[in-house]
Amino acid sequence: MQKTEIQAAWKTTKRVSPFIWPVGDTKLRARVVLALLALIGSKIIAILGPILQAWAVDDLAGSNISDFILGAVGLTVAYGFARIMTSGFQQLRDVLFAKVAQRAFRRLALQTFHHIHKLSMRFHINRKTGGLSRIIERGVKGLEFLLRHLVFSTGPLVIELVFIGAVIFWKLQDWRYIAIIFITILVYVWFTFSVTEWRVKLRRKMNEEDTDANQKAVDSLLNFETVKYFNAEEREALRYDKAMAGYEEAALKTSYSLAFLNFGQAILVTLGLVGVMILAALGVQLGELTVGDFVLVNAYMIQIIIPLNYIGTVYREIRQALVDMRQMF
Repeated sequence: MQKTEIQAAWKTTKRVSPFIWPVGDTKLRARVVLALLALIGSKIIAILGPILQAWAVDDLAGSNISDFILGAVGLTVAYGFARIMTSGFQQLRDVLFAKVAQRAFRRLALQTFHHIHKLSMRFHINRKTGGLSRIIERGVKGLEFLLRHLVFSTGPLVIELVFIGAVIFWKLQDWRYIAIIFITILVYVWFTFSVTEWRVKLRRKMNEEDTDANQKAVDSLLNFETVKYFNAEEREALRYDKAMAGYEEAALKTSYSLAFLNFGQAILVTLGLVGVMILAALGVQLGELTVGDFVLVNAYMIQIIIPLNYIGTVYREIRQALVDMRQMF
């Protein structure tokens, strides 16, 4: 991101923050706090799940885990209960935050409505209704994404990665696992951010073409009598088709770039997964690790891959949401 873009994004974020943390509304703030606590609870339980699974595997392999635990069956039941509780806390988070999100959408819609009515007569006489409605629509959707994912994804996602790294080091006592995970995440984030910067420019162009096409369509229909009077239906159709052709080209570039990004991400996370699994397999062969440890590493790597994919999506959508909201503000 360029310096001007960072400054613009920061200004937009400051204008959005009252919607995320509503001033003077204690009940809604309490809902935000409780939703965050539910999120943290789900992350902690999610970390415990693979440990229970690994203990169950070791018990079945004859590692005497049942001497101090309930045995493979009990551990499997506990593992299933942990998964249920993880999902339960996640749903509780969504339920608690739903009212905060809906109230924010309502306040933003009302604020925008007031703002439009306060604009000058010249603006309303020369209004571009189609383009304006599409900008507002995208801006509200941008706020929706920020409310749901900026608050509950970015920070907790980093915390989850740190927890997983700490547990892996505690269980395996080998820095090489952490090194592979760290390098994988570092390269993945660099690749994702670099390609996303390129894709944001393509997406911005696509939005401009979309706004232009929608503006031409709506304005033409609003001035139906004038078009009919001058027998300009074909000319209007050609103008609209030309605008849609520009949108088509921009949309294709956006789709192709997304395919490139997804494929590159898949290669990186697969290399990291295979590297860690090979290291764990060698440890089992040498007798340094148990089969349960191998399962633990695999489970945690899968658990890391999921949020890594999410980092790319969150970063792309946050950038786009800020662009859309900046147009509206």
